[in-house]
Amino acid sequence: MRFAVDTGGTFTDLLVEDATGALQMFKAPTTPSDPIRGVTDALRVAAGSMGRTLENLLAEGETFIYGTTHAINAIITGNTARTAFLTTEGHPDVLVLREGGRAEPFNYTVPFPDPYVPRSLTWEIPGRLRPDGSEMTPFDDATCRRVIADLKARDVKAVAVCLLWSIVNPAHELRVAEWLEADLPGVPYTLSHQLNPTLREYRRASSTCIDASLKPMMAAYMAGLTERLRSNGFGGRVLVVTSQGGVMDGADVARAPIHLINSGPSMAPVSGRHFSILDEGNSTAVVADTGGTTYDVSLVRRGRIPWTRETWIGQPFRGHMTGFPSVDVRSIGAGGGSIAWIDDGGMLHVGPKSAGAMPGPVCYGQGGTKPTVTDASLVLGYIDPDFFLGGTMKLDALAAEEAIAREVAGPLGLTVDEAASAMIAIATENMVQAILDITVNQGIDPRDAVLVGGGGAAGLNSVLIGRRLETPRLLIPEVGAALSAAGALMSDLTAQFHATLFTRSSGFDYARVNAVLDSLEQQARAFIDGPGAGSREQTITFWAEARYPEQVWELEVRLPTSRLNGPEDVAALVEAFHRTHEDVFAIRDSASSVEIVGWSVSVACRIRGEIGGTLTTTAASGAGEGARMAYFPGHGRVPTVVRRFEAIEVGERIAGPAIIESSFTTVVVNPGAVAERRPSGSLSVDPGRGGTA
Repeated sequence: MRFAVDTGGTFTDLLVEDATGALQMFKAPTTPSDPIRGVTDALRVAAGSMGRTLENLLAEGETFIYGTTHAINAIITGNTARTAFLTTEGHPDVLVLREGGRAEPFNYTVPFPDPYVPRSLTWEIPGRLRPDGSEMTPFDDATCRRVIADLKARDVKAVAVCLLWSIVNPAHELRVAEWLEADLPGVPYTLSHQLNPTLREYRRASSTCIDASLKPMMAAYMAGLTERLRSNGFGGRVLVVTSQGGVMDGADVARAPIHLINSGPSMAPVSGRHFSILDEGNSTAVVADTGGTTYDVSLVRRGRIPWTRETWIGQPFRGHMTGFPSVDVRSIGAGGGSIAWIDDGGMLHVGPKSAGAMPGPVCYGQGGTKPTVTDASLVLGYIDPDFFLGGTMKLDALAAEEAIAREVAGPLGLTVDEAASAMIAIATENMVQAILDITVNQGIDPRDAVLVGGGGAAGLNSVLIGRRLETPRLLIPEVGAALSAAGALMSDLTAQFHATLFTRSSGFDYARVNAVLDSLEQQARAFIDGPGAGSREQTITFWAEARYPEQVWELEVRLPTSRLNGPEDVAALVEAFHRTHEDVFAIRDSASSVEIVGWSVSVACRIRGEIGGTLTTTAASGAGEGARMAYFPGHGRVPTVVRRFEAIEVGERIAGPAIIESSFTTVVVNPGAVAERRPSGSLSVDPGRGGTA
């Protein structure tokens, strides 16, 4: 038996896979003060549903896969460890100067944030290396030890070490590590050449500082998770979802917690890719995961999930760049719990503030007073107040109506239905713009892609989103309410290894490049023999970071071969770069040579069998089918067919207006749209083109 858990801002999602491959889905409220309690609560719900004790259920478990936002939440709330930054003498302002750039180039009234580690906790280490790795100034042991003594006196809890050109020659960073082990035992530290051996000093320094600052907290958190699982009878392997769209062993990720920054959202495109290909035969997809707090958008481009190093904590240029590879996921404050509010000019907004898990939307009856998207959907008749979460949670429709009347309808001079509908329309437009930002900027036309809707609130307005984008199909997987957790079950054990070596396509240095590729492959093989031991299938892929001469940024290009042994291999790499550049920027310079600045290898170990099209959930009882009145713009309140998700036959077509419900999600099929059940259990919807309803 395998468990996959995704802890969101509002709900904790759990998928349980038994030995036959059958899935069951469960949800429990997230507990922000103790996220692990939300995990055990979801497991208790599952155990009760299966007629077992928690201990009996966990005792059958082979693997527990966990996605968490705990690391990013700690950074955002400032709950990371007191961290020191050790840098090369003469370069104490790496985190202050950053890379320049502004979201608004001529708006100088918006200050840059304070450096991730303040200057008061930055120390300079004497010793300097040249770009070729040779030593220009010797390392100063005595000064290094005085610095470490100062760290101890300042009660530092973690140390980040990022010295110039350590990516070429790590000797000085390793010497610092020796003295840290000797003079500051027990205090965790991160060396930049081990964590992120890539060009660009700010990005490398930032990733190193972020990683070090998370180590004390995440080590304790992962130990706490493992201990609670073990104490309740779990004896299997604990894996954690990473920002790169794979999984790692819990103990390993505690030693490099920067992997967890986008832990949960990175899984949605994994399952989105699976269902898009399986159900629609389209390997290009826009994957939109709608939770209670955020709307996470990611892409699948011709079967590949794009990565980025342009990952920001906070707004671009106004936050901190992680400088670390991550699945390209864009998040906005738009979800089921997004709060509607009116500004001083009388304009209606929805989000980015969220009601979260506590107190939650007004209709939850837990103290919330501000109307949310969930409240609007309830008032419009889209959600059955007696069948939320399969009937385990009753919603207060009257309280939701009163809140919308007080906060939105009254001030704007609208009826409650009009106000609720306006809230849905604005949330929809926010989501559409998030999708356009990530698709158009990467040369993808949404009209050629499948829109995959995931998350518990996805079905409320995904038809409207698909209609605005003119996507040919909207796909709502049956396990879509736990799309990220489903992706975790499908994910491989992964790792990436990187090395820096500059060369050009003209005058290519075959010997040194192949030596680097040999070393990277050895690291990949060691990973397969270590954490990947016993895996069913292993894949090693080689990559180059390339650019046209004098370009500022590189593109990651897959190597056509594992080694480059002659002009034909180099020509194939150059052509692959031209194609990639044209894909991203719509232009290529076929006559130009190409510069390569870095090399990497990614390794993936499949730890489960092939995934077929049989991902299903257990049918829940508690609500019948029939009809109810629901409001649609341009139509008013009309009788609307209500169907149970799992009761729809494969191939059956349902024309809107209709509402399709399961215990975990509600899919609104607007007038003009047509839904059809796929053999996998997914709901495939033609959004229609007419009108806005």
